[in-house]
Amino acid sequence: MPRPRNRDYAELRRELVDAGGRLLAEEGPAALSTRRVAQEVGVSTTAVYSLFGDKAGLVREMFLAGFERLAEAFDAVPRTDDPVADLLALGGAYRASARANPHLYELMFGRPVPEFEPDGETGERIRPTFDALVAAVARCVDVGAVKGRPDDVAVQLNALAHGLSSLELRGALGGAEEAEGVWGRAFGAMVRGLG
Repeated sequence: MPRPRNRDYAELRRELVDAGGRLLAEEGPAALSTRRVAQEVGVSTTAVYSLFGDKAGLVREMFLAGFERLAEAFDAVPRTDDPVADLLALGGAYRASARANPHLYELMFGRPVPEFEPDGETGERIRPTFDALVAAVARCVDVGAVKGRPDDVAVQLNALAHGLSSLELRGALGGAEEAEGVWGRAFGAMVRGLG
């Protein structure tokens, strides 16, 4: 039998997080165990315990990984001289992140693992994704393209993005091109309405 290839911690962490996310998304919370996740990746449960402590730690890391990936998508959006285009681009980044990580999306915004409740520290670690949206809205408010308090508007836009992502991931918006059209029309209408 060949020896398993060596992985660095970041690679192994990602593989375990993704395996846990897939099990949760495809088979539900009952399928999510440290043993099963380890089997999916081809490592011993010791690897899971050494990286995450226990199943609760694994679930927490899955949750955080989803938001880390969303933050990376937001960070990749260039800041231009057009704050409205930048705000719409953040919506596109949100959609792209959800589509790239559907196995983590429900854990990020739902409660498929009832015993998992993010603590204060976890909440602080995910806060920058919302702060990025508030900052983008504030730029739109500053140039008069959007009216309202940036925090309030950000909540509304976040709710729209979440709703559209949830529908798209469940196949309710049709194919990718149809869904892209729905996203464009919905965000365009909302931003115009906020002006």
